[in-house]
Amino acid sequence: MARFPFSAIVAQDEMKQALLIAAVDPSIGGVMVFGDRGTGKSTAARALAALMPPIMAAEGCPYGGSKEDQARYPEVVGRGRMVSRPVPFVDMPLGATEDRVIGSLDLERALRSGEKAFEPGLLAKAHRGFLYIDEINLLEDHLVDLLLDVAASGENVVEREGLSVRHPARFVLIGSGNPEEGELRPQLLDRFGLSVEVRTPKDIEARIAIMKLVAENEADPEGFAARWAEEDEKILKRIARGKAKLAKLVPQEDVLRDAAELCLAVGADGLRGELTLMRAARALAGLEGARSVTRKHLVAIAPSALRHRLRRDVLDETGSTARITRAITELFG
Repeated sequence: MARFPFSAIVAQDEMKQALLIAAVDPSIGGVMVFGDRGTGKSTAARALAALMPPIMAAEGCPYGGSKEDQARYPEVVGRGRMVSRPVPFVDMPLGATEDRVIGSLDLERALRSGEKAFEPGLLAKAHRGFLYIDEINLLEDHLVDLLLDVAASGENVVEREGLSVRHPARFVLIGSGNPEEGELRPQLLDRFGLSVEVRTPKDIEARIAIMKLVAENEADPEGFAARWAEEDEKILKRIARGKAKLAKLVPQEDVLRDAAELCLAVGADGLRGELTLMRAARALAGLEGARSVTRKHLVAIAPSALRHRLRRDVLDETGSTARITRAITELFG
C-alpha cells in the first residue's frame, strides 16, 4: 500500500524539519511531537520512513544487520550475504510488555527442543530504521527509560532466564502525544533531541488544501504517490547531501559561543541543550547544502532543541517558545 508522500504534507514545517534533521543525524536523539489529534504526526513519520532508500542487510538476520554489525555482533547477526530491504518502521503499541520490547526467551523452541534461544523484540526490528510510539506520555515510565537508554547507546543488552544477549539497536525514536492526556516527566523529555509542537492549521486555504490532498490520495494512492515522486526525490537527495556533508561541518568558535549564551539566557538545564543545538544546527546546515554552520542555522533550530529543557518560571506566564524567541531577539537582534 502506498504511503502518503512526505512532500505532500501541508504546513507543520517545524515537525518536518525536525524529522529530516533526525534522519540526517540519528545521534541527535529522536523527536518528540506534542500536539492536537489529527495533525499528521504519525503520517509524517511513516512518510519519512517510506521515503528512505532501501538498506543492505544480512539475509535472514532478524536485526537487519549491516556489514559493520556482522563484524561487531557475529554471534547474533551471522555471516549471510547482503540483500536489499526497506528501512524498518516499527509502530510500538501502547500496551507492549517489556519482553515484547526488548526480546525474551523463545518458549516454543525451549519446550520443543530444550534449547535456550532468544526471540528478538521490537527494538531488534527497528534497528537501522524508525521506532514510533504514539501517546508516549501514557507509556509506563520504566519502558520510556529503557527506550531512551537503548536509543542513546545503539545497543540492547538482555540478561534474563539464563540468556545473555547483546545486539545492535540503532534507530530514530519518534514519540507523539497530546499534552491534555498527560505530560512526560521533564527528565525523560529532556533526553529527546528535538521537541516539536504541532497545532491544527488556522488558515482556511491550508485546511482546504489538506482536504483536497487526502481525497486525491484515497481515490488513487498509487497515482497520487507518483505525482509527488519527484518532490520526494528532491527531499531524499537533501538527506543524502546532509549526511555526506555532516563530518565536514565543524561549528566555529563564534557559533559555539552563540549556543552557550543562548542556553544560559533561557536557563536550559545541563549541557545537553548546547550539544543538541549544535548537532541539529550542523544537520540543518547539511540539509541546506551550506558550507558552514552559522547563527542562522542555530536560530532556526533553537525552539525545537531547547523548548523542552527549560525550567518553569512561575513569574513568567509566557510559554517556552516565546521565552526562546525573546532571548534570541535580545542576544542577536
